[in-house]
Amino acid sequence: MARECYLCEKRSVLGRSQKHRRGVAGKRWLYRAAVTHRVFKANLHPYSIEENGRNKKVTLCAKCIKRINFDANRSFA
Repeated sequence: MARECYLCEKRSVLGRSQKHRRGVAGKRWLYRAAVTHRVFKANLHPYSIEENGRNKKVTLCAKCIKRINFDANRSFA
């Protein structure tokens, strides 16, 4: 199963994190901050949805699950 949201197609993204050491913020670049590569992963969970009258197990991100639950519980008064 791919690490991707079924609805919004959110997936893992490559990025960089930076350690801040002494000399970085104090206008002294004695030790330059090292750049390390990392992976930002999407917050994915297994979820079952109804599609074409049948239940289907898919992987959704937390934001899409919240949106589905909010729309299902919303009352039209």
